[in-house]
Amino acid sequence: MIVPDGPSPRYAQAAFLEGSFSNDSGTRLYKLFVPSGYQGQPSPLIVMLHGCAQNPDDFAAGTRMNDIADADSCFVVYPAQSQSANQSRCWNWFNASNQQRDHGEPSLIAGIIGEVAKTYHIDQRQIFVAGMSAGGAMAVIMAASYPELFAGVGVHSAMPYKAAQNMFSALSAMRSGSARTAPVDLDKGIPIIVFHGDEDDTVHPRNGAQIVTQLLGPDAARVVPESSAVPASPDQARAHTHTLHRDADGRVLAEHWVVHGAGHAWSGGDSRGSFTDTLGPDASREMFRFFEAVGRSATSRRGFVERCLRALKIR
Repeated sequence: MIVPDGPSPRYAQAAFLEGSFSNDSGTRLYKLFVPSGYQGQPSPLIVMLHGCAQNPDDFAAGTRMNDIADADSCFVVYPAQSQSANQSRCWNWFNASNQQRDHGEPSLIAGIIGEVAKTYHIDQRQIFVAGMSAGGAMAVIMAASYPELFAGVGVHSAMPYKAAQNMFSALSAMRSGSARTAPVDLDKGIPIIVFHGDEDDTVHPRNGAQIVTQLLGPDAARVVPESSAVPASPDQARAHTHTLHRDADGRVLAEHWVVHGAGHAWSGGDSRGSFTDTLGPDASREMFRFFEAVGRSATSRRGFVERCLRALKIR
């Protein structure tokens, strides 16, 4: 993005801007949604990572995240995987070089976040990351690699952190779940919301439960899941099971949504985008609601976030 000098730019109406970021790991384009209500005030940021064969415009249309975010003056950035890095435009979540901070694709995504936060007044306590399929797997990698940067993570139809180290193990994890869930070095769990269709024949739904346990970290042993089955209804044609994981004080640390009868598609999505299922609970709205809730309790993370942003040379 061409970054203007002076104060953060202000817009009288919503804008969907193009940008690019480069470092030693390469260059990635991105699209940035600037909400219509932005007047320079501290604002949340959601990082949306698309799946294979998708791009930012397609993912934005299918999830409708821009429309949802605009109502609450929230920024949304969509990093784009390049076809030169992966022929199918998948994030390379299964390569060890892309599974650690300050290297490979995670460093590029972190750099894009840094560039946006340097240009606009982003609330450092309310930065979230979400993704679908390969993008969901990369969202998990970002949360595990930069835990101090993100207040919450949303994952749809994806795989756990370090579920694979090469293409062969990636296909195995996608087919039946990770054989061994790698530990994540966390002082405490990262708030997470996971969606998965129970008839997904691309990524086995077992992966969703593994992600929840993994990112709950040391909190996993102390939470008690509460599950409720929601039947199909005329306005929401897919039944689903919704599981909450609360801490000792009753705060929700994780949500796991299993959408019955759904395949490898964004639940409640818009048919204008690829890999969407117009039926079922609206994953975008539920993720946004979850992010709002955990963002309000993220004040205690501020010191960690500021140190991370300084490391990214934002401040």
